[in-house]
Amino acid sequence: MRVVEAISISIAALRSNKLRSLLTMLGIIIGIASVLAMIAIGDGAKEIVQQDIQKLGGANQFTMYRLRFKRINNRWVPNRSSEYLKYEDVLAMEAECPSLKAVAPQLWNWSGVLIQAGGGAETRAGWNGVDAHYKTAMEWNLKEGRFITDEDVENGAKICVLGNEIATALFGDKSPLGQEIKIARHSEYYRKYRKKGVRFTERFKVVGVLMPRGRSLRFGWSFDNLAFIPISTVQERFTGNNHIEYISVHTHTIEDIPQAIEEVKTVIRKRHKNQDDFIAFFEMRKGMAQLEKISKVIKITLGSIAGFSLLVGGIGIMNMMLVAVNERTREIGLRKALGAKPLDILFQFLIEAVIICSVGGGIGIGLGIFAGESMAILAVKIVKIVPEWPAVISLQWVLISVSFSVVIGISFGLYPAIKASSLSPIEALRAE
Repeated sequence: MRVVEAISISIAALRSNKLRSLLTMLGIIIGIASVLAMIAIGDGAKEIVQQDIQKLGGANQFTMYRLRFKRINNRWVPNRSSEYLKYEDVLAMEAECPSLKAVAPQLWNWSGVLIQAGGGAETRAGWNGVDAHYKTAMEWNLKEGRFITDEDVENGAKICVLGNEIATALFGDKSPLGQEIKIARHSEYYRKYRKKGVRFTERFKVVGVLMPRGRSLRFGWSFDNLAFIPISTVQERFTGNNHIEYISVHTHTIEDIPQAIEEVKTVIRKRHKNQDDFIAFFEMRKGMAQLEKISKVIKITLGSIAGFSLLVGGIGIMNMMLVAVNERTREIGLRKALGAKPLDILFQFLIEAVIICSVGGGIGIGLGIFAGESMAILAVKIVKIVPEWPAVISLQWVLISVSFSVVIGISFGLYPAIKASSLSPIEALRAE
């Protein structure tokens, strides 16, 4: 009953000084709103990067590629090794490395290649030579038709699967399945030889269209603006050799990556004269670890800024409560004369401070969510490389904000409350 009565008296006191109470809350409101808004934008940026990593196939992968330069004695020198990655290496890794989930070799030309369809429609895009495992490794669904098969790779079939942008650019709303398109071997061939009558294109039959996937933030090109061709066909028709430039290796879990790299190195050494220094490895998880470090630094920085803001707000609350004690000295004396105990007075002023912080915290949370959403909309207009910037409102930080505001109320309201409870009734009644 004592607590209920203290809450009732505290609310009545705050309502009698609405403007002063609101101004006192401002420090708490601004501090909590700013930290929630910044965390929402920061976590949104982190989610964008994670989504981009998923577009590339997920964090449970590493990539291997042939080095163009090697560092020897602190100098970069051309890689003169006669060894190259080949499709037989891919098959050996699939057969001999138990830690692997999928191996996806690739030969690509990312953009600027002329692709034509019947009726005169054409677009500039890219092509990517892959095998049947690419779709599974990338976890990429089909919009219609089918993907490249092992038989297509074995036979060097002249078929292709289109990204959504190419399909729309060449065929509009019509289905491209079964249609024939022409793909340039390289953008330079078209510009250099078009007037000399040199054959610069290959014809392909469209057998499938992939679901939209979006643009890679890391590399800048769109996955939807690629035509996927059997890797053996690219080697035979476009590159003229059996080399593979890039292999994406996917493991069952992120924790399997170190073991998988050792297994892959063993296979490569066995097949390439005991050499593995002509290739390099890049682990996607290291990029994720770096992102986590940056995220922690941002949160610590923002937390410190918010802490100072809340500290200032707490000092304001203490100041207001000390003023309230001085203004209500006769009220305190009268309550004590009528039988109120020091603990009752302590509860009254302490709860008043906690209510101010709690209400301010609630308003700050609402304002922080609104500010986070507004800043996310603004971020999309400023950073135009992403179609959407999510504002991630963390329940953890909301709870931390509420808890922190209550702690501020108790900490900075305790001294004025103790001062009020320790007043002598006689001296309090004599005060003017």
